[in-house]
Amino acid sequence: MDRMAGIINLDHEQDVLDELTYFRCGAAVPFAGRYRMIDFAISNMTNSRIESVAVFTRRKYRSLMDHLEQGKAWELDRKRGGLFILPPDWNDPTDISRGDLQHFHNNIDFIHRTYADYILVSGSQNICNINYQDVLEAHKESNAEVTVIYKNVEELYPEHNLAHKLSFDENQRVTAIHNDKQSTNVYMDMYVIDKNFLHELIEEGIAHGSSHFFLDGIKGKLPDIHIHAYEYKGVHALINSVESYYRHSANLLNEARHNELFKEDSPIFTKVKNEAPSKYSPQSNVTNTLVANGCIVDGEVEDSILFRGVKIEEGAVVKNSIIMQRCEIGSGAVLENVILDKDCKISQGRTLIGAPEKPFVLAKRKTM
Repeated sequence: MDRMAGIINLDHEQDVLDELTYFRCGAAVPFAGRYRMIDFAISNMTNSRIESVAVFTRRKYRSLMDHLEQGKAWELDRKRGGLFILPPDWNDPTDISRGDLQHFHNNIDFIHRTYADYILVSGSQNICNINYQDVLEAHKESNAEVTVIYKNVEELYPEHNLAHKLSFDENQRVTAIHNDKQSTNVYMDMYVIDKNFLHELIEEGIAHGSSHFFLDGIKGKLPDIHIHAYEYKGVHALINSVESYYRHSANLLNEARHNELFKEDSPIFTKVKNEAPSKYSPQSNVTNTLVANGCIVDGEVEDSILFRGVKIEEGAVVKNSIIMQRCEIGSGAVLENVILDKDCKISQGRTLIGAPEKPFVLAKRKTM
C-alpha cells in the first residue's frame, strides 16, 4: 500500500482575523464551539491513514503548541511517525532559503526519513471533511506529478477574492492557476505530490532564489509539468477574514450542514477537556444554539455558539453571537452580532451590537 505523509504549511497564511489573531496564529483560532481551525486539517489526515504529520509554523505559535501537545488527541503520539511542530531553523548561517521554501529546506529530514511515497500538503484555512486516500487514487490514476484539490463553489463571497482559482481541460489537467474573481473553481490550498519530485523542486527552488514553494515551484512550472485537478464535493468553508469566520460559524447552526462536516465515520478530533455538562436554569431560554460542555446559562440565547465554560447570567440576552471559552455575560447585558474571544467579561447592563456583515469583535481577556 502506498503511504502518505502530511505537511500543514502555515507559513504563507496571514493572520487576517483581526482581534482573534492578536495572540495566536490563524490555525489556533477556536471554531465551532470546541475545536481549533487546525483540528480539521489534522483530523482529515489521520482519518486518511496518514501517520506522520509536520506543522510548518513561524509566528505566534505558542497557543498552537499548547493545543496540539504531542498529538494524542489525533493518535499521533506514536513511536514511528507522529506529530512534529517545526518552526524554521534560525541558526544556520549558510541558509539562503526564503519564505515558506525555507521550511521545506530546513526540515528536509522530515521528508527524507518518512516511509511515505507521497506528501500531502495542506493549509488550515479551508475547513472541510475530506478523504485523502480518494485524492491519492485519483493522483496515481492520472500519472500526474502533482494533484491539486479544488471546490466548485455555488456562490462567490469576498473571501474567494483572495483565493487562487483553477482552469483545466476536459481531462482535469490544470492549464492555469490564477486570481480570476469570476471563477468558481477555488483552489483549497491542498495538494498531493510525489516525494522524490517534491525534493527535486525544493533543491531547484533554492538554486533559483525562490521564496514561495507552491507559486514558484509548482504554478511557475505550468504547462511543463502535469498537474491534475481533483474536485472536492463536500461541505467547505474558506476562512480568511472575520466576516467569513462569522458567516461560516453561523452556517453550522443548520443541522444538515453541521452533520455533513462532523461525520460519524470520519470524526473531527480535538484536545480533550473534561468538564461537567452544561447547566440551564428554569428561567433560561436557549434556541438554535451550539452549546459546549461546562456552560451555565441563566439568560436568553438565540442563534449563537457558546464555547466551553461560558456563563450567562439571568436577564442577559445573546443573539447571533459567538462566545468563546470562559466568557462571562452579566445580568441585563445585550449582545447581538458579537464575537467575544476567550476570558472576556461583559458587565451588567452593557449593550454590544454589531452588524451581520461586520460583527463586533472583542479581543481576548477584555472587560467591558
